[in-house]
Amino acid sequence: MTGSAGRDASTIRAGLDHPIIDADGHFVEIGPLLHDEIVSYLEEAGGARLRDRFLRGAVAPTDTAQNLADRDDPSVRENWRAMPSWWGWPTHDARDRATGHLPALLYERLDELGIDFTILYPSMSLAFFEETDEELSSALCRAVNRAHARQFAPYRDRCTVGALVPMNTPQQAVEELTYAVEVLDAKSVLVAGHARRPVGRDGYRLDTFGLDSEHDYDPFWRACTQLGVAPVVHSSLQHHRVTRSISNYVYNHIDGLAASHESLCKSLFLGGVTRRFPTLRVGFLEGGVAWACALFAGLVGHWEKRNGDAIATTLDPDRLDVDEMMGWFRKYGDDAVVARLDELRAYYARPAARPAVLDEFAPCQIASVDDLRALFEPHFYFGCEADDPLLAWAFRDGVNPLGARLRPVLGSDISHWDVPDMTEPVPEAYALVERGVITEAEFRELVFVNPVRLHAGPNPDFFAGTVVEAAVGALVQDS
Repeated sequence: MTGSAGRDASTIRAGLDHPIIDADGHFVEIGPLLHDEIVSYLEEAGGARLRDRFLRGAVAPTDTAQNLADRDDPSVRENWRAMPSWWGWPTHDARDRATGHLPALLYERLDELGIDFTILYPSMSLAFFEETDEELSSALCRAVNRAHARQFAPYRDRCTVGALVPMNTPQQAVEELTYAVEVLDAKSVLVAGHARRPVGRDGYRLDTFGLDSEHDYDPFWRACTQLGVAPVVHSSLQHHRVTRSISNYVYNHIDGLAASHESLCKSLFLGGVTRRFPTLRVGFLEGGVAWACALFAGLVGHWEKRNGDAIATTLDPDRLDVDEMMGWFRKYGDDAVVARLDELRAYYARPAARPAVLDEFAPCQIASVDDLRALFEPHFYFGCEADDPLLAWAFRDGVNPLGARLRPVLGSDISHWDVPDMTEPVPEAYALVERGVITEAEFRELVFVNPVRLHAGPNPDFFAGTVVEAAVGALVQDS
């Protein structure tokens, strides 16, 4: 597929005066080689004990060709196990499929794809974010991070690979983040969007690291800012929602990422993380930006009606003038109301049950409504795929409250099922310009300005030594 003008990716790129930075590309690990890498490292790090724990465990790299192998098992219905991703890697074009597996071939084809620089993330090993065994999850993520750093090292001028950082505890997250950045020279890190916590006898909840967490994750956010890293997230709720389907992956997948992102973003914001860490930037990949526009509008609307002052003056039950209200009840109430005025007076005069904290925005320390925009807009970035017309909402400052202009970044999502042709994403994204959905300037923000803000903001050297270094330098100097 090409843009509406029928131009291919390389032609579109040649007509632009700025680079195209892919903020969310994917590669697919070669299963047998990945297995060998993992087993070898686990034996090195923990011997047969750690290796066998992995081999006996339930968490394994995602193999979409085999994900349906046990769907006839009665446990699927008994435990209401969500229908997983199946047949997730394109097969109709062997060259494209090989490109998803082989760094050298991807590197050779980047001009054909219209992409100057790509920030890549793995596919099969994302499953390790679901591992709740802290020791094992750390070892698994470190094993794949070491392998990917080695495999993509020769191609650093045009691509970089995000390291996996498990988030079961803040101590674990800090340790793996530090190792990835300081030992493996990782410039981007992909973090789990939630951690599973047991509830009751058999249940669990998802900890989103801000509100109600039993752990203090501030040391992790502090480490991100100190190490110059903008953590990005790629987790989904499709396996965890109460409304999950055991038979239909499409049902589970639609908005699965967006719902997870919304939960995490809301938790970080209301937990005051962006207030305490004013230079922190977080990316939410592949879920679009429409959910973020709705979330920001919801935050503004709720703050205006439920900030501490508003609640105290307009909603506190103890401030109700019960005597005056009874006068209205006496004048306009029917016989049943008038007959029980004394009882109703006592009912409405009861002391109100009070929350521990009156202002639920207190961690954000908001002095005026404009603080909401300052604590949201520059801190959060939203991965949008090329076929997402709703990304235009991010730029609609006449629609978004407070004139907010959110910050989408283009994610090609190459190597996955929704990109049947790797040359499609750039023309498909540019077609939004040709159709008048977004402007040329907004396209530039999407594919160049915002990826630079996200990653070079905390790390000015993120693009050093790459083919886009000069263009990024000029952008930073002009801004």
